Amino acid sequence: MTTSNFTAFNPDSHTVDDLSAVGGGTGLPDIGELTQLANDLFRSLPCDGSRITPLAQASNAELPSGQQASPDPALAELAIPKRADLQQLLHVDTSNPGSGSNFYFIEALETHARNLKTRDIGSLRSPLDLPGGTNESLLAGVSAQEFGLPNAIDWQRLSTPRFDTASVPSSTGSGNEFYFLDHSRASTSTSPIPDIDTEKRTFDVNAIRRDFPILQERVNGHSLVWLDNAATTQKPKAVIERISAFYAHENSNIHRAAHTLAARATDAYEKARDTVARFINSPSAENIVFVRGTTEAINLVAQSWGRQNLKADDEIVISWLEHHANIVPWQQVCAETGAKLRVAPVDDDGQIILSEYQQLLNSRTKLVAFTQVSNALGTVTPAHAMIEMAHRVGAKVLLDGAQSVSHLHTDVQAFDCDWFVFSGHKIFGPTGIGVLYGKADVLESMPPWQGGGNMIEDVTFEKTIYQPSPARFEAGTGNIADAVGLGAALEYVEKIGIANIARYEHELLLYAIDALSRISGLRLIGTAAEKTSVLSFVLNGHSTQDVGAALNREGIAVRSGHHCAQPILRRFGLESTVRPSLAFYNTYEEIDRLVNAIRHIKARKDF
Repeated sequence: MTTSNFTAFNPDSHTVDDLSAVGGGTGLPDIGELTQLANDLFRSLPCDGSRITPLAQASNAELPSGQQASPDPALAELAIPKRADLQQLLHVDTSNPGSGSNFYFIEALETHARNLKTRDIGSLRSPLDLPGGTNESLLAGVSAQEFGLPNAIDWQRLSTPRFDTASVPSSTGSGNEFYFLDHSRASTSTSPIPDIDTEKRTFDVNAIRRDFPILQERVNGHSLVWLDNAATTQKPKAVIERISAFYAHENSNIHRAAHTLAARATDAYEKARDTVARFINSPSAENIVFVRGTTEAINLVAQSWGRQNLKADDEIVISWLEHHANIVPWQQVCAETGAKLRVAPVDDDGQIILSEYQQLLNSRTKLVAFTQVSNALGTVTPAHAMIEMAHRVGAKVLLDGAQSVSHLHTDVQAFDCDWFVFSGHKIFGPTGIGVLYGKADVLESMPPWQGGGNMIEDVTFEKTIYQPSPARFEAGTGNIADAVGLGAALEYVEKIGIANIARYEHELLLYAIDALSRISGLRLIGTAAEKTSVLSFVLNGHSTQDVGAALNREGIAVRSGHHCAQPILRRFGLESTVRPSLAFYNTYEEIDRLVNAIRHIKARKDF
């Protein structure tokens, strides 16, 4: 077969086009780029980096029977996991290879680098096709130099993994799952979201979108593209229906009443607390306090713990990345107590400079409060390292998870943070409900912030005895129905799998970054190596308000403004940005609509 017979993917139909349609002529990646892609792919496996062996260094015992280490110096750089490591990772029964396709998955990994040089690119559908699939088409004797292979962004955009999902190891949500996603741009699957305990882990964005009624709305004559998820996420039917069912069948105040509806309401409320505890791996539901949201949670800690424990010349350390809600309460406490506020700087990519953060920590540091993900830039902070460094000097740590909880696996015990806070409306739950997690001993040492019903054990005119936590921090009638709705939202996310969500969103983010970066005059703000969800930008010659309004006319909802994070924007010399932000129900087509709309805005001004 000659070079002219090889074809490239059409991103919309997955049919074939002339090679000139991609990358310009035959300007597709060389073997060096392919090497980088393979290394990135294999590094994504949840095994220690030391267990990855370059193909050229692998012993013959580690290769399939009869195969030798590759003499090809280009392919020699392709790092592949050792067979034993993959067998252990995927729990393969090597004595019975026919019992499942995990065995063949290993075979595919081991032979991938060799087969790429002879695989028919016209029928290749993913970086790792399983032997025996409909798209296994090997053409002997044709070298990689004779045709172009897709580059990394093509894989992110076009590939549809064809793995047997029944063979994926089940998990109880450890956060180390290795799932395979169907992120086809033309998926037509109607399969339901799997139960959390099933072994069939799939990700069908179209099926998920059908769970969100508001995504069917039309705005200004266009189908809605909701890219304002960092401000608030939309709600699935499971949440809407659960809140409706509460008001229809369970509505009552909780605790202490003798009637049936009070018992139902109390059970539903406390079940939601149990769900939150499980979702963030709290050691107990008693560590979970329901509040109105992240802002109230931070203020609770500031006014209760801060007033009691801070004094003149004590220091609080925050970062330049913080939302106003993680700045203003500490300024207020400092004004009341005489404590000082110190700020950890960020570099030009929006990453916290750890060496300078370390220099801020000393014996006077009593509290460190920082975000896990920046709402303005999407930067993922090195939370584990920062918490450990703070604890070394005896400081308490509050971790703001408002922007991370819907994108990343949360384990408060692994973090070892003293407090963790988040809002329900950021994770597909209702507005007006949020969570404060606290270590048991820390919560018990904190006095109540507000007084009233529900938080008291006994009241006389001379003395009040308070309930233990969490009740002591839930004065008055709480937001019972929305706490129940939050529980339903977390259960919905659990059924999909946070690892599935994170992987799909990461691929969508990479695609969006690449597409936006190709628009001349558009400057992305926040280019940290570790980031998620957020795509803040400015466009030369256009105010952010005008861009936001123009996108709205096309049915595309984004945030434009300072995002309640003025200090970090001013760090980049800006007062505002346009901020598209992603969730797991967004699609590649929606990113295309965003990019095309921005190009039209720019073209009108240029003209």
